[in-house]
Amino acid sequence: ITTTAFACIFQCLFCQQVQQSCNSSSANPEEPSEEHQDCEMVKMTKSKTFQAYLPNCHRTYSCIHCRAHLANHDELISKSFQGSQGRAYLFNSVVNVGCGPAEERVLLTGLHAVADIYCENCKTTLGWKYEHAFESSQKYKEGKFIIELAHMIKDNGWE
Repeated sequence: ITTTAFACIFQCLFCQQVQQSCNSSSANPEEPSEEHQDCEMVKMTKSKTFQAYLPNCHRTYSCIHCRAHLANHDELISKSFQGSQGRAYLFNSVVNVGCGPAEERVLLTGLHAVADIYCENCKTTLGWKYEHAFESSQKYKEGKFIIELAHMIKDNGWE
C-alpha cells in the first residue's frame, strides 16, 4: 500500500509539473507549444479514483483489510453461500470493487461464468460476480455479487 501511495503522489506531482510547464511555455494556455504536444494527452488521461461512501445511518459491510465500504445491508440477498475460503454473502450491488475477466467455473450449484471482484482500495480479492448461470434455476444470481466473510466486517449501527 505504501508503494502504491508513493507512486500515486509522485505521478500527481509529475502531472502538475508537466501541466504548469505546458501553460507557462505557451503563448496561449489553451494550446500547448510544439515541444509540449504530449501535455494534452497528460491532461486527458489523468484521472482520480474516488472511493464511494455509504450513508452513516445504514448498516454497512466494509473491507476487513482497509475499511473501504463494500455494501449496504439493504442490498444483502442471502447469508447462506459458500466461498472458496468459507461462508459468503450474496449481494444485489456493491461499491468500491473492481471486476476481473469472466471465466467458467463449476461451483457447488453447477456451471457459472463468474468474474473475481477485488477491493479497489487495497486490491484484495473479495469474492466474485455472477456473470452468467447455465442452469435455469440459478439465473437469479446473474449480476449479483458474492463477498466472503473472511474479507469483510460490519460497520455503522450494528448492535
